Amino acid sequence: MLAGVRFPGDLAAATATVTLPVRVRDLLPRDLPACAWSGSALHLRHVERELARAAAGEVDYLAVCTPADLPVAIGGVDYGVTEGAGTLWQLAVMPALQACGLGTLLVRAAEQRIRDRGLRTAALAVEEDNPRARALYERLGYVAHGREPDAWDEEGPDGTIRRHETMCVLMRKTLPDVGETPEVRGG
Repeated sequence: MLAGVRFPGDLAAATATVTLPVRVRDLLPRDLPACAWSGSALHLRHVERELARAAAGEVDYLAVCTPADLPVAIGGVDYGVTEGAGTLWQLAVMPALQACGLGTLLVRAAEQRIRDRGLRTAALAVEEDNPRARALYERLGYVAHGREPDAWDEEGPDGTIRRHETMCVLMRKTLPDVGETPEVRGG
């Protein structure tokens, strides 16, 4: 998948908008060093394990890449979490490039992978204290249908591991058939 994404210029300098082509492809093990922006070394080891599952066909793990083939957004689709659905998870956009449309492009590519497997439902969980991400998902047609606690290990700057506990909003979306236009709210 190839698309153009607009990157706003630095407002402290001269204002400019640059449009660069980006493409969505599978995330590869060789990409992991370039994904340090997405999390700690612990997180990247977890992503590396998920890439082994991708090689086995259990998940898809995608990367939105620049013309230099560097990942600037990554995320996965797990087909084993909810029967009959693809569950989007670990979605991340390079912080300096957030709000440029990369998250939308990543979600749309993930939804296409779900449809390619013959499934019609996409699911995800978003932390309650992440209203920006939830607003994106709602704009893309996802609907909240519940809440549940979640937890995972996080690595601190000093290398210590701590358990992060949170409450997540469960969201889902019925994917349109090929040729149907998905409803998108807002802009």
